[in-house]
Order: sequence, then structure tokens, then C-alpha cells
Amino acid sequence: MSAEHPEPTRSSAPPAKRGLWAWINERLPVDSFISHELTGYFAPKNFNFWYFFGSLAMLVLVMQIGTGIFLTMYYKPGAAFSSVQFIMREVPWGWLIRYMHSTGASFFFIVVYLHMFRGLLYGSYRQPRELLWLIGMLVYLALMAEAFMGYVLPWGNMSFWGAQVIINLFGTIPGIGPALTQWIRGDYGISGATLNRLFALHVAAVPIVLLLLVVLHLVALHQVGSNNPDGIEIRDRLGPDGKPLDGIPFHPYYTVKDIFGVGVFFILFALVVFFVPTFHGLFLEKANFTPHNPLSTPADIHPVWYFTPYYAILRAVPNKSLGALFLVLALVSLILVPWLDRSPVKSIRYKGWMSRVALAVFVVSFVGLGYLGMQPVEPIYVILARVCAVGYFAFFWLMPFYTRWERVKPVPDRVVYHAH
Repeated sequence: MSAEHPEPTRSSAPPAKRGLWAWINERLPVDSFISHELTGYFAPKNFNFWYFFGSLAMLVLVMQIGTGIFLTMYYKPGAAFSSVQFIMREVPWGWLIRYMHSTGASFFFIVVYLHMFRGLLYGSYRQPRELLWLIGMLVYLALMAEAFMGYVLPWGNMSFWGAQVIINLFGTIPGIGPALTQWIRGDYGISGATLNRLFALHVAAVPIVLLLLVVLHLVALHQVGSNNPDGIEIRDRLGPDGKPLDGIPFHPYYTVKDIFGVGVFFILFALVVFFVPTFHGLFLEKANFTPHNPLSTPADIHPVWYFTPYYAILRAVPNKSLGALFLVLALVSLILVPWLDRSPVKSIRYKGWMSRVALAVFVVSFVGLGYLGMQPVEPIYVILARVCAVGYFAFFWLMPFYTRWERVKPVPDRVVYHAH
């Protein structure tokens, strides 16, 4: 080739995308989002079983929104109980959608409780993830509010009396309690006005807040990076290419892992929906299959199972106002755990025996409170609830002491990973 016609050189850069996909990316950064948040987001390579539940919580949230939209097409607050029966008996596949929604609520809390336990297990609330934990707890509180309102909407007898108990708790707030309770009810007692308000909050206001908090939770997670079973910050050790030495791209490695978890989840979920949708009265109580009756109190009033740990704490205290205070403290203690833990290590793998015993006592106490909250108000159950409440609060209130006093194990420089 002459100097006038030099040989063209090959470029190593990929060819520019054209057509519709390029047009979309000029206006919406789809490719950059995928490369930054999925293929470019490096997660620790030693994730284990406990890291399924974050993605499963997202899955159940989407499923609850989808089934909830379908149910609102047929649900009428003015004829709540009969409209639910219409959905179950007359609407094609309505029974399936309703059971998916009611079962999904319980599975949502199962997944969230396991997700929170993993955070306590591996110290996912420690620096720099305090705000991540705080937002997660706000998600939990919003989920509790959403679940309570959804529990009332079928307007069965247990829904009606459960609403009486929970809404009357606001009356224990000094000064504004009575006025706040009346505002929530929209009337002087639990009535159709109450149902209208809870329906509006359940299908519009609270879901918007919940979705916003979930987005903030994910943004905060990607800002500080994921924790791992060793509690080691993988971003502190980068390779020559600037990527974490102990990290792997979230996609495709963990998306494939999560798809496997989704498959197992749906098998278990389908077994419950098709064979035991009420789960022997645990997910849907027998009293809720009869219309509400202000003159007929169920033999044993208690909330659905995912609220019973806090209900047991409430019943364990003789004074109603003091019981409500301890109920609030139970939630506040969870929120403050990032500032209560003074251990020099994050993960339970390297903490001492005191932390291990304390976590085991907490789990047993929480499960015990959940069981006792479903039992009748008898002296033996009240005493056991007090014992479990002491175990619950001891985990948090003694944490600043036993996490400083115990002897911890040395933390390795790199994450411990065993190839499967």
C-alpha cells in the first residue's frame, strides 16, 4: 500500500449498536444500568443459603401486587364479606388468586424474618450498612401496616375483633390517643367507615411507601455493597483491573442461583396453596370464614401468626399502657441494633460464645412468643410469655456488654470460599 492509501487498522472497540435498541438507550440508559447494577455489580463469592431470601422477598412483593390488583377488581368495601365469597365461588380462578394472596402474605413474612435473621447472623447491620438496616426496618414496619389492613379487609369475625384490639392500642398514647383512635376508625366504633379507610390505605398509600422504601433499600445496598458470611469488605481488596478480588459479577452467577431458589420456593408455595391454603388455621383462621358479628366475640382473639410475638409481649404486661410501651420498645430495639453491637467483628463465625448463646436465646424467645401469642390467656402462658420477653429484650439490651467482653476469633484477610 502506498503512503497515499494506508492500510486500514482494526479497532478493538465493539461496533456501535444501531436500530431500535440504540434509540432506546439514547433516551433510557438500559445498557448502562445492566452493566453497572448486574454484570458490573460485584458481590462476594461466598454467598450461601441465607442469601436467597432477599431476592425471594422481591418476588413475593411483585406477586402480592399482581394478585392484589386482580382482587380489587371484584372487592367491594360496602359488601366486603360477600364480595370475598363471590371471588372465591363465582369468579373464574378467583379462589386461586385469593389463596395466592393470603398465602403470599404469610410467605412474605417467612421470607422477611429469615432475611432479617441473616442480617443478625452475619452482622449486615454494621458499618457501613447502618442506613441499609434502618431502611430495611422501615420496610418491615410498612409491611406490618400493609398486612394488618389486608387482614381486616375480608371482614370476617376475627378480622373485625382483631381490628378492635389493634386500633384500640393507639388509645394508650398519652394525650392524643383517643382522638387518634377515632380518626383511624373514622367513626366512634369499628364500622364501614373504618373499612373504607383501611381499603384506601391498603391498595394505594401504603404500597407506594413500601415500594419507595424497597427502592431506597436496593440503592443503599448497591452503594455500600453486599455483606458476606465472613463480614469482610471485598471492596477493600481490589485487583489490577479495579475489581474486587473476592467478588464475582452478580449476573449471571447469582441470577442463576436465585432462579434455582425461586423454583424451590414455588414448589413449596404451590403445595400450600393447593393442599393446605389455611395451613390448619395458621394462615386463615376458622373464625374468619364467618361474617363479622359485633355481638359474637370469638373464643380466643389473637392476630395472625406473624404478629403474635408482639401480641404476646403486649399480653405479658398487666398494665395496658405499659404493655403498649414494651411492644414499641420491641420494635425500637430491632431498629437500634447497629448501635448496640460493640463487637470488633461482624459475623457470628468469629464472635465468641456469648453472642452465639444470646442469638440462640433470641431465636427461641421470638419463636416461643409467636406460639404463646396464639394461646388463650391462661396463667401458664402469660408466665411463659414473660420469660420469653425477658430473653427477647436481653439480646438487645445486654448486647453492648457481652459483645465487648467476649473473646473473638481472628478474621481472615480474604473471604473463606469453598468451591462446590
